[in-house]
Amino acid sequence: MELSSSLSWLALSLTPGLGARLLGRLLREFGSPDEAFGGSLTALEACGLPGGTAQAVVARVGFSAAQKEIAWAQDLGIQVMHWGESIYPPRLLEIYDPPPLLYFRGDPQVLRRYSISIVGTRRPTPYGNLMAERLARDLSARGLLIVSGLARGIDCSAHRGACAAARGATVGILGTGMDVVYPKENRKVFAEVEKSGALISEFPLGTHAAPENFPVRNRIVAGMSLGTIVVEGEQYSGSLITARLAMEFGREVFGVPGNATQPTSFAPNQLIKQGAKLVTGWEDVVEELPTEIRAELFPVETPGAGQQESLITESLAPEQKKLYDLLSTDQPVQVDTLVEKSGMNSSGVLAALCEMELKGIVRQLPGKQFVRVMF
Repeated sequence: MELSSSLSWLALSLTPGLGARLLGRLLREFGSPDEAFGGSLTALEACGLPGGTAQAVVARVGFSAAQKEIAWAQDLGIQVMHWGESIYPPRLLEIYDPPPLLYFRGDPQVLRRYSISIVGTRRPTPYGNLMAERLARDLSARGLLIVSGLARGIDCSAHRGACAAARGATVGILGTGMDVVYPKENRKVFAEVEKSGALISEFPLGTHAAPENFPVRNRIVAGMSLGTIVVEGEQYSGSLITARLAMEFGREVFGVPGNATQPTSFAPNQLIKQGAKLVTGWEDVVEELPTEIRAELFPVETPGAGQQESLITESLAPEQKKLYDLLSTDQPVQVDTLVEKSGMNSSGVLAALCEMELKGIVRQLPGKQFVRVMF
């Protein structure tokens, strides 16, 4: 969405007291920000808005902040999308509280791709880092978009793995404003992710890291994807929150098994005990995807005539191959001629021809004559 056309969306989202959930309810009721701004105080309060928030909407107090936000975003090369636009992540619309407005920077086209989320602890073991990076690289190389939260540890390993794939793409979901790099040591990873895909946040510019932001962010990580892989996580970890959200959204949940003596193995091992799919490689993830998505990601090409004939001849026994080479598609060959030219006895020739006829690669004509079937 062009920033010049996003003023009313930003103004409504920046109205004091209007969080994402109330904003969504308001937009569903009125249909658009402009209609909401034109609503009566009574109608706004009927949507569940507190009196002060409803008055702020009527007074249009968010427009001043929105104008500043637009100017700031333009300076930083940040775009804004709302949930009515075609570039909005389609699966995110399926959850019960999708963010009406998203800030992003990068390639919006990657948001249309099928995606898998990879999450885990900020304090991983070397094994956890290795598995996150390997899974992300292998899945990304096969056309899946990798989604994670750009936090320390497993998140960063997943993003790096996706960036390393030949056609890899990844999206980082921030728990801060788009202009805030958190943690600061991830600045290089932020740049790599933006180059290979996109950065996304629902938080206004200037929003700094706060503990309450990250569980909110996790619903986007879980909601965007077909499924969530938990690599490592302790008993009370954000990765378990993300997995729980994925289950609530009807997504697949996967767990990478870990050493039972390691605290960081608790989350994936517990999820596996509860029915999550055990994952040791990319194949374990792909085989759980819906059939139509697997077919789209891994199309099976129908072989041409030359390829079909090559496949058939490779499957023939030596005596069958000898006879097949003596036949043609347009000139029938009599069985006695085949016995003479092949050096085989008549019973062997007839048995081999019978097997090939059953396979549908030769056809018998009157007078014990045979021809190849044309492909």
